[in-house]
Amino acid sequence: MYTRRVVTGLHAMVYSDQPEALRAFFRDVVGWPAADVGDGWLIFDAPAADLGVHPTDHEGSPPTGTAELSLVCSDIHATVAELSARGAVFAQAVEDHGYGWVTVIEAPGGYRIQLYQPRYDKA
Repeated sequence: MYTRRVVTGLHAMVYSDQPEALRAFFRDVVGWPAADVGDGWLIFDAPAADLGVHPTDHEGSPPTGTAELSLVCSDIHATVAELSARGAVFAQAVEDHGYGWVTVIEAPGGYRIQLYQPRYDKA
């Protein structure tokens, strides 16, 4: 148990051969505000974060060193409807994965981003 947080946030980076389109996706479809730090380079003010560390010792798991981006929502069906209205394309229907309700968004640059409604309480 700790008494104070030394690290106060999480900054994630994604790399894309379509950076302008992916930035527009996060700004216009996901709806995150952003600071333009010059030349159209946007740094997004993403909501609260959590981090899961998954083992790679089972069949079909990604290789060690892999990182994935997921978006979290409180009502997956309403969120899918709203994001679809803004132009989001979903790769699959909403599925029950045990830990939560899950779907996948197809984003510019070949990104597949999990969208899920968790069934667990945040720490």
